Amino acid sequence: MEKNPSIKCSVQQCKHHANAENYCTLNAIEVGTHESDPKMTECTDCLSFVVK
Repeated sequence: MEKNPSIKCSVQQCKHHANAENYCTLNAIEVGTHESDPKMTECTDCLSFVVK
């Protein structure tokens, strides 16, 4: 699949990572949280992540 130049990603363990470049191959991603009141980057998650 081709990279989506609108979605950067450095998680190479994800099935949707564009391998040669730090981009995602999905058309869109879903971002969520595991916190009730997120206030920091670390509180957010890419819910589109799928392990390779």
